[in-house]
Amino acid sequence: MDTRLLHTFTTLARSGSFTSAAAELHLAQSTVTVHIRTLERELGTRLFDRLPTGALLTDSGRRLLAEAETVLDAVARLRAGGDDGDGAVRGQVTVGTPESLCATRLPGVMVSLRTRHPEVDVRLHAAGTTECVEGLRSGRLDVALLLEEEAGFPDVTAEPVAREPLALVCAPTHPFAARTRAASWEDLAAESFFLLEQGCSYSDALERRLLTVAGARPRLTRFGSVDAARGCVASGLGLALLPLTTVEEHLRQGRLARVPGPGFADVPLLLARHSRRWVSPAAQAFTREVVRHLSGDDG
Repeated sequence: MDTRLLHTFTTLARSGSFTSAAAELHLAQSTVTVHIRTLERELGTRLFDRLPTGALLTDSGRRLLAEAETVLDAVARLRAGGDDGDGAVRGQVTVGTPESLCATRLPGVMVSLRTRHPEVDVRLHAAGTTECVEGLRSGRLDVALLLEEEAGFPDVTAEPVAREPLALVCAPTHPFAARTRAASWEDLAAESFFLLEQGCSYSDALERRLLTVAGARPRLTRFGSVDAARGCVASGLGLALLPLTTVEEHLRQGRLARVPGPGFADVPLLLARHSRRWVSPAAQAFTREVVRHLSGDDG
């Protein structure tokens, strides 16, 4: 069986759209259709229901998907084993990560990785936990970094590699900046907050805590961007709870101030991958560099 057919099949299963699969594979949509029809003819079963909303896996298609991924993983292992034999690690790694880490933690990792393994190409995809987990399951991502207290996701394994301190911040002109007494939850529940999008563990936890205050009416605005939330806070529009690394420079420059208030526990930074899928040498090199750089283990 031509493994190109399996590659097209898994891509279509993941995207649910002939158009999206064709764009991802750099093929004409008609070629994707031919690949799927050929595979269905070879197997003697329909793999997708063609619906106005997209392509939906049939029961046969769902059963084939796990087997197809196993075959493609085996092919990838064979190709890696038949490399040039010069000992160099090479290849592409697609990594899902919260936006806050892209600008703070990962640049140092990337510099170190490029020094050790210059032929490893890393593609970063800024995403929240839900999208990262779905990306690992579908195969769009090889590795993901998650800011979560725990990771009880089926088919995904995760190990803690660091902890991310949080900071509750406001503008220097905000009344809370001059407080000598720590703000209570009752005080905070009367304020406006700029939080990161749904699925951000610490933002979700803060929202739940604020809403437990009797009569609480906090104004909560969600953003998909740290820059947007930080900018609104710096303009004096409210408060935000953000990773300390994303506001350190603003605090030093006096553009933001820390709010004296309840303590917030550091958020674990988890390194996650699919529990059954093969990890390429390039992905292994990236994960080693993350552990070495972020955990402080230089061994």
